[in-house]
Amino acid sequence: MRKHRHNGMHLDERRQYSNPNIFIRRAFTRTLSTKLVHRIKPNLNIKNLSRVLNRGLATATPGPSLNSLFPKYGPDNLFDSSNAYLARNGEKGNHTFSDAEMSRRVAGLREIMVAQDLDAVVLTSLHNVKYYSDFLYCSFGRPYACVVTMDDLTTVSAGIDGGQPWRRTSGGDNVVFTDWNKENYWTTVDQLAKRANAKRIGVELDNLPYDRYQKFQQVFGDHTQLCDVGEATMKFRMKKSAEEISLIKNAAHVADVGGEACRSAIAIGVPEHEVALETTRAMVREIARLYSNAEVMDTWTWFQSGINTDGAHNPVTTKPIEAGDILSMNCFPMVSGYYVALERTMFMGEPSPEALRIWEANVKVHEAGLEAIKNGVGKTCGSIAKELNAIFAEEGLLQYRSFGYGHSFGVLSHYYGREAGLELREDIETVLEPGHVISMEPMVMIPHGMEGAGGYREHDILVIGEDGDVENITKFGYGPQHNIIGA
Repeated sequence: MRKHRHNGMHLDERRQYSNPNIFIRRAFTRTLSTKLVHRIKPNLNIKNLSRVLNRGLATATPGPSLNSLFPKYGPDNLFDSSNAYLARNGEKGNHTFSDAEMSRRVAGLREIMVAQDLDAVVLTSLHNVKYYSDFLYCSFGRPYACVVTMDDLTTVSAGIDGGQPWRRTSGGDNVVFTDWNKENYWTTVDQLAKRANAKRIGVELDNLPYDRYQKFQQVFGDHTQLCDVGEATMKFRMKKSAEEISLIKNAAHVADVGGEACRSAIAIGVPEHEVALETTRAMVREIARLYSNAEVMDTWTWFQSGINTDGAHNPVTTKPIEAGDILSMNCFPMVSGYYVALERTMFMGEPSPEALRIWEANVKVHEAGLEAIKNGVGKTCGSIAKELNAIFAEEGLLQYRSFGYGHSFGVLSHYYGREAGLELREDIETVLEPGHVISMEPMVMIPHGMEGAGGYREHDILVIGEDGDVENITKFGYGPQHNIIGA
């Protein structure tokens, strides 16, 4: 049957877009630039549509290319007169995720831009630069950035890194600023923002020190408004894709390998640092086995004994293990900026009766927490925390609880990226959903001088699948039946 056309569309095609917002979006898709189309999403209401279109029409002409703005690295480049250059050295590397996965992330960021009417976003945190570009920078006191517009993505790095940032940047380009002038970083970011004629720019207020915020405001000018995207990007990162979950599962396996190496290294008289070294070595080698041509950085171990177990994040020391010591094993394999953890209480020899009672009580809370998460889709984080508080109270241990019961996983470490919106704390009202990856890790700390003194903690990682099923991806055993060494 002949399909009649009207205004460039089949009539039956028009019927598929009875929602006027979607119909308008499709009509403009056929006529406007890619930049403008990115600004229009199906659920954008008509009242705001005209504002977005007007802004888009004003900036629809693509800005100057990077090749025209910055010289290329090479013999003809006068570095002392250049504030920045292009160092496209070698070939693009093996990226952590597929092009489709990285495009999904940037598309999500552009939806945030549309919702907040932003022309550009300047990401400065380690976690967001890594999440949206696959480049994990090493700051060493220098500022870095990832500038995202409706057209492109560009990382900004220091000359000391050479071409590695360009090779790592997925789905975008890279500009290198020089050290010859302290203004070069700011000038470079400003040039990239000006390519989009940016009047409203998103920044991460939760990661941007006040002096750098002021500097951005000065460089961009009074006509530019800075808006926060820190919370919105965190909420987006909280839900993990299938590719992210696959990587996290592999990393959890690496943590289990580290746990076995740790247990094998424990003996009376062995210093904490030697146990930690053996554990970290095993994890790095397993990462290398699983991922060819991977960057290996930041994997570490915290191993504590005796009084040093009172803090979950206490540093490794040279203290030797003694008979009767409570031990705390903490394995942290880092695969391409993604964090997982395996944490276990152990004892060097048989624990005292009171220490055993405390340990078993903490295991009881741990197991109740695992069940709460497995049945927790639709529950709030705060409600789970309160359930577990009641068990600790019954055991007479609530007053010794150290911190929250669990947190999100993803692009984070001990120095970047905490997803504070997904934590098992009493004041967090986030509802557990498919795509969340969260730990269960209750801890109590009994003060020095009391029977059973020390820190007790068990830590597993759970993945909430798209169908609501929950999988515990930590396989290393916990509790007295597994972790009394030399018994």
